[in-house]
Amino acid sequence: MPRHELEYPKEPFSTVKRLSDRGRYNLEGIHRIVNTAPLLHVSFSSPNSPFPAILPMIGQMGSFARPSSDLGDVLDLYLHGYVSSRLINLSRDTSKSDEATIGLPVAVAASHIDGLVLALTPNSHSYNYRSAVLFGHAQLVTDVAEKLYAMELITNSVVPGRWANSRIPPNAAEMQSTSVLRVRIATGSAKIRSGMPHDERGDLEDEALLDRVWTGVVPVYQTLGEPVPGPYNKVADVPAYLQQYVMEGNADVKSAAEEAAVTEVAKKVRDDE
Repeated sequence: MPRHELEYPKEPFSTVKRLSDRGRYNLEGIHRIVNTAPLLHVSFSSPNSPFPAILPMIGQMGSFARPSSDLGDVLDLYLHGYVSSRLINLSRDTSKSDEATIGLPVAVAASHIDGLVLALTPNSHSYNYRSAVLFGHAQLVTDVAEKLYAMELITNSVVPGRWANSRIPPNAAEMQSTSVLRVRIATGSAKIRSGMPHDERGDLEDEALLDRVWTGVVPVYQTLGEPVPGPYNKVADVPAYLQQYVMEGNADVKSAAEEAAVTEVAKKVRDDE
């Protein structure tokens, strides 16, 4: 029997309203967007500020209790932070209050741009994109084993295999200065746009306009450059794991952006066959 695909519950604050057909709620898709984003933006309320706070952070979905879980399983979000940061302090204060079993409410956003969608009119221009928002409660990780698990998880999300190819374990000073937050996810959603431009019928029937204005998609993707050795590096050759990551990572993001541009075209061809 096929594995049942899990979805996050649709809450009023997490349901995609505008262009709802682009909304996605499956755990695997949302977790993939989050785990492949180089930066996450974490929003929370600060009691000493009239405005919500938002911070760029590094994070990764995972499960300390079930390390072999895949992206389609129920996972926590681990966030890496400095021990005395405002978010860490607020989470620490919450853990000492009556809300200890809940944690600090946070919202986390991740986004990727896959293409510039150039249409006949400015109003019809768009992006091909993948975005996700998670809602949950953050708690400070105090268990040393779980903290090390999260630190390894986050380090390897930057460059796979980097944790094992560096000085480990962290020393006492490093462990003391670094904090990890575990966010228990309550719900989340994604919004995805792919394909070619969509213009109004009147513009599509204007032959002069069609002859004058180029339309289509410019794929967008982040590439990794050639590794540059540091001033005290004594390793002659770039390690194989790093070379492989740069090569495969660049190929993957290029392929994803190009595929997003023609997704609807390819689907139409399949449907017509």
